[in-house]
Amino acid sequence: MTVTISRLYDNYSDAERAVTRLEGAGVPHSDISIVANNSDNWYGSRSGKVDRDRDGVDDRAEGAGTGAGIGAGLGGAAGLLAGLGLLAIPGLGPVVAAGWLASTAVGAAAGAATGGIVGALTQAGVSREDASRYAEGIRRGGTLVSARVPDQDRSRLDALLHDKSVNLQDRSAAWQKAGWTDFDAASPPLSPEDIGRERELYGVGTRR
Repeated sequence: MTVTISRLYDNYSDAERAVTRLEGAGVPHSDISIVANNSDNWYGSRSGKVDRDRDGVDDRAEGAGTGAGIGAGLGGAAGLLAGLGLLAIPGLGPVVAAGWLASTAVGAAAGAATGGIVGALTQAGVSREDASRYAEGIRRGGTLVSARVPDQDRSRLDALLHDKSVNLQDRSAAWQKAGWTDFDAASPPLSPEDIGRERELYGVGTRR
């Protein structure tokens, strides 16, 4: 039996390290996914062309075109993070993503009333409540790492995601005190200024 484990991170770099730990533990790249908010264009503002597959085309543009990251063959050979691409998911705005969750979110579930990311997470077995919290966390500037793992390995692999992850219950309780009730895919994405205020509120530094 396969289960889905997920954690939210305030900084992409922390999420990146979590992905590396999962890969090091033997989790296949095809079973890991990362979705990071890009409203502040941190990914697009990186200097130089990103051309890992050496085809002369910026991989970020390719990712935007394919809608789910760079080719699976490259991701399988060089790791999940080699497959990062730009795309848009309902309610989140621009994100940088790779892996199965992003593919599902922009696919059949993209037009669902629950929103593409919530539909993708619940389809993978995440509770509706947690899926809404994870989606809101991405919307507010965070990065989500999810992995499909064998049930018998769940505790061991979930522990690899713990370091520097957000306490989802505490964070969502703070949102609720400010009037939040549920993730709404129809809401406009937050502006870079809004996300900056979120980061100040929770004492979070820059994305990198």
